[in-house]
Amino acid sequence: MSLLSKGFEVEMYTGTPDGKIIGLSDKIVQALDGFVREPDSRNVEYTTAPFCGYDRLLCALLKPRKTLRTYLQTLGDYTLIPGSTMSLGGSDRFYRSDPNNPYHSYIEQTYGTSVVTASIHINVGISDPEILMQACRLVRVEAPLYLALSASSPFIDGQVTGDHSTRWQMFPKTPQNVPLFDSHSHFIRWTEEQLAAKTMRNVRHLWSSVRPNGDRRPYNLNRLELRICDLVVDPLALLAITALLEARIMQMMANPELDPLQQSRLSTNDLAADLVALTDENETAAARNSLDAELRHWQDGRKITARDWIDEIYAQVYPIAQKRGFSCFLSPLKKILRQGSTAQQWLKLHRQGMELSAIIQQDIQNIARQERDLEYALCQPALIA
Repeated sequence: MSLLSKGFEVEMYTGTPDGKIIGLSDKIVQALDGFVREPDSRNVEYTTAPFCGYDRLLCALLKPRKTLRTYLQTLGDYTLIPGSTMSLGGSDRFYRSDPNNPYHSYIEQTYGTSVVTASIHINVGISDPEILMQACRLVRVEAPLYLALSASSPFIDGQVTGDHSTRWQMFPKTPQNVPLFDSHSHFIRWTEEQLAAKTMRNVRHLWSSVRPNGDRRPYNLNRLELRICDLVVDPLALLAITALLEARIMQMMANPELDPLQQSRLSTNDLAADLVALTDENETAAARNSLDAELRHWQDGRKITARDWIDEIYAQVYPIAQKRGFSCFLSPLKKILRQGSTAQQWLKLHRQGMELSAIIQQDIQNIARQERDLEYALCQPALIA
């Protein structure tokens, strides 16, 4: 089995080195290729081309950021801001990036600033629609683990919220009830029903933790899109999370019985509905406490922390990653499990007496330094030719 193709949609805030978020996306998208605006001007998105190899994927993550940082300096003393919510302020109003866009008007009027978040969407290429649906089922019930690893939004408007992923707690999951799709035809039928009922405005208006994606949804599909992750600014950490996702999907492909609708031993009259309810509870718990969250396992309902569950899966998939040659990119996961999610690290600094603004400012500098070091060490043309 060759490596699967992988790509990212990266949403990031722009602002000043002191952590104030400033809307610049209208200028960015006019000046730079490859960047698109979000409804609010304070975050901007870029998408990487799909690559199978992790070395190319790393460079695809870094190069647009270098371009963006260079351009931001032409506008003033601007930089990229970590975190998935407006940590130090600004959630009281919406700053439209395109006032004449009717869909943006709908977003602002319906959801307000609850959607003005930054995140990472991880896309994994799967061409067979039925295997894709099975992967979506498995990743859906394990999506809380990826949220636990990536949680990076414990602050909003200068306050500690009590959640590790404030973004996912407040983000408007739409439609409210999304089933486990038992087949491609089920997904087609359900999507058509949602569009007719206007619970979805268009085929893109499926804002769940994971969704099938493709060039002509819901009919032509070619990838799984994991949408639950908070912004992961550390490229090596992001690749580790991606490697876990890919290795888990590879494990499923080699063992077709690894399917929640077949393998769950929950005693229930409606297994699919109960798996969704269990997963929703796990998502809430992971958003609250990330790696320390107590979850219920989809296979048998037992209680287990997110950290221990990830450790179990890591042990299962590491040999797969090793055999396929990408275990070195999976290994940094152990560091995340030891040190905690970004949210946990920030909250630890805050408990030690560090001001929220100082925490964000320190990470702004750390990210820029790490990107420069990685780009210099790994992404020179001779190394990726």
